[in-house]
Amino acid sequence: MPKDLSENICEEAAFERIYNKYSDDVHNFLYYKYGSKYNPKDKAQEAFIKLWDNCKQVTFAKARAFLFTVANNLMLNEIKHQKVVLNYKKEQPKNYSNETPEFIIEQEQYLSKYKKVLASLKEEQRVAFLLSKVEGKKHSEIADMLGVTQKVVEYRIYTAFNILKEELENFKIK
Repeated sequence: MPKDLSENICEEAAFERIYNKYSDDVHNFLYYKYGSKYNPKDKAQEAFIKLWDNCKQVTFAKARAFLFTVANNLMLNEIKHQKVVLNYKKEQPKNYSNETPEFIIEQEQYLSKYKKVLASLKEEQRVAFLLSKVEGKKHSEIADMLGVTQKVVEYRIYTAFNILKEELENFKIK
């Protein structure tokens, strides 16, 4: 069967006519069939994108059927994906670990000691240290935030690090 060569949907004007004619119909079809939960407007847009990508293979006469079929398949794929996500959420994470109870206790004790030493630091030291090591800010950024020079920030971080090293054994930071 020969293609309808009188209308090439790869031409912008023809594609625009198809879009104006069928966009509301495709959206409404998806909305009425599946509801608003799965974003029918997005799926309708994706169907038109697929039509544009395949404009050389689809004739003007078959454009409507192509749009509705692709939009319906996109929605069905989204529903399948949501079912997989839901099943994954239902799975309970394992309640055990490979660490020994002694390791877990030591870890908790070390964490509480670390928090206590952090709390004992001067506020300026603690703020500069946490901004640098926890949030990953550069010394120049911290200096701008605190309104001090970069050397002051470096000194505060250095002194905080030394205090932590003295108080906590095996304290290291990358």
